[in-house]
Amino acid sequence: MATVFTIGEALIDWVPAQRGVELKQVESFTKAAGGAPANVACAVAVLGGSSAFIGKLGEDAFGDFLVETMSAAGVDTSRVLRTKEANTAMAFVSLRADGNRDFSFYRNPSADMLLRADEIGSPFKSGDVLHFCSVDLIDAPVKEAHREAIRKCREAGGIVSFDPNVRLPLWPDPESCRRAILEFLPLAHLVKISDEELAFITGIQDEEEALQALFTGDVRHIIYTRGPAGAVWLSREFRTEVTGHSVQTVDTTGAGDAFIGALLYGLHRQPNFLEGITEHFAATLLAFANAAAAITTTRPGAIAALPSPEEIEQLLAQNTKAL
Repeated sequence: MATVFTIGEALIDWVPAQRGVELKQVESFTKAAGGAPANVACAVAVLGGSSAFIGKLGEDAFGDFLVETMSAAGVDTSRVLRTKEANTAMAFVSLRADGNRDFSFYRNPSADMLLRADEIGSPFKSGDVLHFCSVDLIDAPVKEAHREAIRKCREAGGIVSFDPNVRLPLWPDPESCRRAILEFLPLAHLVKISDEELAFITGIQDEEEALQALFTGDVRHIIYTRGPAGAVWLSREFRTEVTGHSVQTVDTTGAGDAFIGALLYGLHRQPNFLEGITEHFAATLLAFANAAAAITTTRPGAIAALPSPEEIEQLLAQNTKAL
């Protein structure tokens, strides 16, 4: 069976007890496991897939908590390294009234940034998937670790997935973030991007022109998410889209990770999926991933909010009946 590997940051999200107030006004927080790559690995595992996380954590209680949380979800954590050189990263979150959020990060540096290229090893085999984001493409050892992991995965015959997951507060300036994303974009076979990121990354305001500009290098599939409006799947051969779900949003943290996790869960069970994927299969998988993301927004946190396959199928069935 193929495995979905994710690489990058696992961190502690401090989720506020109060909603609709600025971060400086929050009086208490609840600890939650987070970090987009870790969230995606957990999403795949919770759905019953095979996933593994590659990263570095501090030798501290928060690192212990993250390893235990990922392991409990079913993620292979054997490639999680520990260090005394830096602490595990943390992010304090404030939730606006609509469920969207703002972040304040503590990582100067954090342990994830210290993962080195020579620590990657050769874990990949043909058919495996390597998924990464942009947070750890900063100028630190972990950037070269990403480059090495991507090279090893591609050489083994694996598939590379990229979700930029833009977090500008972690960069010295927006252009540094954009340059790093554009540097790594051509190395991916599949790219997931949100409507909030498209114009920033491409520098193009026209939506259709911007989406087509993402077909660079080895990019063959683009997954374009539009929040409540649904999602679009574009390949060089077809385009298909699904509408969103009407749910009571509590917290959007981890929704995009649940989406791409559900998508990769479906894809990694299909041998050579990049060669033979059909428009019908893409539409079915897009609907499945979209439902997973919608359910996640109805609960607080990221990993703790991940839905089961049964919950996803139930939401899809309800929407089908409504039609």
